[in-house]
Amino acid sequence: MTQILLHGTLQVTIYELDNLKAGSGGNILTKLVHNIEETIGIGKGITKLYATIDLEKARVGRTRIIEKEHTNPKWYESFHIYCAHMASSIIFTVKDDNPIGATLIGRAYRQGCKVSLYQDAHVPDNFVPKIPLAGGHTYQPHRCWEDVFDAINNAQHLIYITGWSVYTEITLVRDSRRPKRRRCNTWVLMLVWDDRTSVPLLKEDGLMATHDEDTENYFYDSEVHCVLCPRNPDDGGSVVQDVEIFSMFSHHQKIVVVDSALPNGRSDKRRIVSFVGGIDFCDGRYDTQFHSLFRTLGTVHHDDFHQPNFSHTSIKKGGPREPWHDIHSRLEGPIAWDVLFNFEQRWKKQGGKDLLIPPKDLENVIIPPSVVTYPEDHEAWNVQLFRSIDGGAAFGFPETPEEAARSGLISGKDNIIDRGIQDAYIKAIRRAKNFIYIENQYFLGSCYAWSADGIKPEDIGALHLIPRELSLKIVSKIEAWERFSVYIVVPMWPEGYPEKGTVQAILDWQRRTMDMMYKDVVGALKGKGNEEDPLNYLTFFCLVNRELKKEGEYVPPERPDPHTDYMRAQVSRRFMIYVHAKMMIVDDEYIIIGSANINQRSMDGARDSEVAMAAYQPYHLATKQPARGQIHGFRMSLWYEHLGLLHDSFLHPESEECIEKQDLPGHLLRYPVAISSQGNVTQLQAFEFFPDTKAPILGAKSDYIPPILTT
Repeated sequence: MTQILLHGTLQVTIYELDNLKAGSGGNILTKLVHNIEETIGIGKGITKLYATIDLEKARVGRTRIIEKEHTNPKWYESFHIYCAHMASSIIFTVKDDNPIGATLIGRAYRQGCKVSLYQDAHVPDNFVPKIPLAGGHTYQPHRCWEDVFDAINNAQHLIYITGWSVYTEITLVRDSRRPKRRRCNTWVLMLVWDDRTSVPLLKEDGLMATHDEDTENYFYDSEVHCVLCPRNPDDGGSVVQDVEIFSMFSHHQKIVVVDSALPNGRSDKRRIVSFVGGIDFCDGRYDTQFHSLFRTLGTVHHDDFHQPNFSHTSIKKGGPREPWHDIHSRLEGPIAWDVLFNFEQRWKKQGGKDLLIPPKDLENVIIPPSVVTYPEDHEAWNVQLFRSIDGGAAFGFPETPEEAARSGLISGKDNIIDRGIQDAYIKAIRRAKNFIYIENQYFLGSCYAWSADGIKPEDIGALHLIPRELSLKIVSKIEAWERFSVYIVVPMWPEGYPEKGTVQAILDWQRRTMDMMYKDVVGALKGKGNEEDPLNYLTFFCLVNRELKKEGEYVPPERPDPHTDYMRAQVSRRFMIYVHAKMMIVDDEYIIIGSANINQRSMDGARDSEVAMAAYQPYHLATKQPARGQIHGFRMSLWYEHLGLLHDSFLHPESEECIEKQDLPGHLLRYPVAISSQGNVTQLQAFEFFPDTKAPILGAKSDYIPPILTT
């Protein structure tokens, strides 16, 4: 049967199934066996029926499980399903098993907020792009780690922190104001992901080097309550699913919540301020827009040398260090309370209810959620918080489909999953008019649309829609003869030894994702008789740096082993800048910043726990003229960091002049792959391997690493 594109939102309600007949389902002996199994707890046990919704081989919805109903299961469940699939039919199936389940929607937009946007951990005085904004203003960058330090240092009542990694040996402010461990009446709670490989039998700091055990030991018997929390599964999962979640996935949220003085200082009461984004407060994250490889090894990075892409690296053997590019945000106003509520839900689930400051005590010292900008203020923000999380990581999720529906959620077969971050990306992409700019640590997904090419796409499980939504947005613009551009910045390779199996597997998924997208674009161009280069519509980039040796540079006392990638990179004095950001900008009017990568782990909701904010300034929308608010200034500042200059063409990213701008002096490099006339992603001539390595750029399929681990 001919497939057609289903692109939009599918509204489905599954009511009931009448007179179900399955083999000997009504047989007296069968019912007796069911009763015995249920009573003594062996065998298959009671009948557990659920219904599924599939678009070809992509599962897009599941009901909850109905127990003890053999012939007439009744669900009465509604689904709000985003689609970007080629399909010839919508398949409804009733099964008797235990799969995983579905989605939920985030909190409402909060008006009257204030947002500060951060590029990298620090901005030095000599990074001074002059970016004009609306109303005669000029964009002013902010200093993330200094602001976090000041917020923590000035808190009087509470400091709540969650992190994938929080390392006590880092210095947030690298000058004379050195932070010290707090000894005051401030109530400090920390939730740090418990990397279960952090045990002496494996490796003291864990396979992921998160320092979780060090952090717990540091705060032992102190005023700080630090809890190492594993990524526990939701109660409804099967044994296999529980093991997968427990052993393979993490808590990835990165937030700080503090109390802060009121801006006018007229009251003894305080307010809530929160930080949300991609920067972990651990080693290797401190960097500036210059992303030095060698020149800071004698100063700010001497005691913070981070280079996990080669073996046996150390400050004693010298650079290059791994430069780090990241993005974060500070939230003030009602939205800051949503971040607080997220922390409270997680703490109640895994930290212990009794240690949270009671609401009545908070009321005595903290003002209730209040706007920080007036409606007529042109610098006001509307902000919304989104999550990827489930009932295994957050307290208070609805327990019935009816309660879930009233909360704006959709129940799965036996759990509730918040997939709000993916939904936010989809909605923003569908609203885009001119361009989309993305920076992300990973970029893979929409496997249902991949070419088979040695795999069964339906077995990969990377079903989230974001890559396909992007390519279909471009397709719609090509078909309307409208300009539209998507820029995507990713690291040259995922952090780790580039030739290793996990890194190569991720690169293979990335290549397949890019391939799918370019085939969509090329197909649309050919369909319109348009001979344009697909790169005019969709381009991938990475960031690199190369430094000439300067007098007075740090001289390491040792050298790397000869004939190694480490030595070759040191001799060539070049290396990638690691892109760890998780951000999307749409038309300079809308921005998403958070902890979520563009992969299934982050977008699934039942895998890694994530949090993100989405925001816009209502007085700076791209309606009759281009938006020129803070989001525009932030993008231009990022481009100044990456490109080394500002140009008028950057004001219109969708223009061919901007896309074709060449010979720029900065760090930005087109990702080293070629695109064939059919849209296939292939090897760039003379560039099979990443520089100074023998690691294939296109990656390689792994026959032994399960896709669930690398997608």
